[in-house]
Amino acid sequence: MQVYDGLAEIIELYQPEGAAIERMYFSKNVSTALDVAEARGVIRVCLRKHGIRTVEFQPSAVKIAVCGTGNAEKKQVQKMTAVLLGLKEVPKPDDAADGLALAIALAHTKVFAEKLGK
Repeated sequence: MQVYDGLAEIIELYQPEGAAIERMYFSKNVSTALDVAEARGVIRVCLRKHGIRTVEFQPSAVKIAVCGTGNAEKKQVQKMTAVLLGLKEVPKPDDAADGLALAIALAHTKVFAEKLGK
């Protein structure tokens, strides 16, 4: 409930038009992956219930949007996120930088779609 209630509060406060979620990929830590999958499910339900359109990005697509290459290292994505947003430092914690990188990817996608008239 904590994730759902927190996100619902943010949605009500900021009234976003859309949201971005990064697609999961499994690595070595299966228990962490299960926790992340459960949280993603709660987030998706909350977004849908509030009528928020959601775009899902592959990790490589986020890297391309922020760094111009899908092979960028995490540190490079964090540094470019700070540069693109005019921040003096890399956002902390890492999850905050990841969220901002997703927002940049979504903004680039929306701008591109608007230029195509979609």
